[in-house]
Amino acid sequence: MGATGAVGAELFRVLERRNFPVAKMRALASGRSAGKKVHFRNEAITVEELGEDSFGKIDIAFFSAGGETSRKFVPIARKAGAIVIDNSSVFRMDPDVPLVIPEINGEDVKQHHGLIANPNCTTAVALMAIYPLHRAFAVRRVFAASYQAVSGSGQRAINELKEQMAAAAEDRPASANRQSGSGPRRGEQSPPQVYPHPIAFNVLPHVDAFLEGGYTKEEMKMQNEGRRIMHLPEFRASVTCVRVPVFRAHSVAVNAEFEKMVSVEQAREVLAKAPGLELVDEPQKNRYPMPLSVAGKDNCEVGRVRLDCALENGLAFWVSGDQLLKGAALNAVQIAELL
Repeated sequence: MGATGAVGAELFRVLERRNFPVAKMRALASGRSAGKKVHFRNEAITVEELGEDSFGKIDIAFFSAGGETSRKFVPIARKAGAIVIDNSSVFRMDPDVPLVIPEINGEDVKQHHGLIANPNCTTAVALMAIYPLHRAFAVRRVFAASYQAVSGSGQRAINELKEQMAAAAEDRPASANRQSGSGPRRGEQSPPQVYPHPIAFNVLPHVDAFLEGGYTKEEMKMQNEGRRIMHLPEFRASVTCVRVPVFRAHSVAVNAEFEKMVSVEQAREVLAKAPGLELVDEPQKNRYPMPLSVAGKDNCEVGRVRLDCALENGLAFWVSGDQLLKGAALNAVQIAELL
């Protein structure tokens, strides 16, 4: 479900290149996308409109079409006998629904009752580096700032960044709808459509809605979801999520405090052996993780590993990962592989 979206497109590619066993693929989307074609293993599949009868004879249903759709149709899919892997946030904090990153808590898949939740994309990327360090040194708390690509907001956000960058390069106002010819006259400024402010050559210090207390929903996910995924109910995370003018792949600056004494050498050794993670840490040679180097790549990268000069038993490090892959489609397919 969500076959024509950004994550849906990645799901098809990941299933194909990992040779996932598929007897029949059904592509579902909203009514406005019905009739379009998607491609899987050299086959053109016609997209069907999602309905209550869409899940007959389906073994595994990937949902990536937003919370409202999941809330309504996941129970219908489960009732029809499908096991649902849901990419929305609706069920992540339900104690009866496993919330899984396979490299961390893959065993939790066995506890499913027809539904498994995929974690938040930023949380997934950050925990790929935090968790192996936790196993070695016992993490107490983290302070983090994310640098989140616009593709996390969908295709419209990608288009908005492209248009604003092109407008700046051509020294003209950005148009909200250039293709239709209804953009502003010269000297007029078209307001952004996806974000509250221009994203080109700018950073927006919030992602998602604000909560009481000043944090956003996105910022609280690392703590709340991290506790479930790592089975660490006392885990604390103070996070600032920032939208940046990058097309693809999220990055997170992490400062982590541990129960045990840490050293950079031990930390690098642990990170170098962690599954799904690559240590890229030669700053003197300008080698460190970057969105451009992880875009389209399954593994996350970690680098800039150093002792934290403000925390007791602390490490500072930088991790980057493709949020459409490890943060969404790849993680979902890995869950399906465990099933």
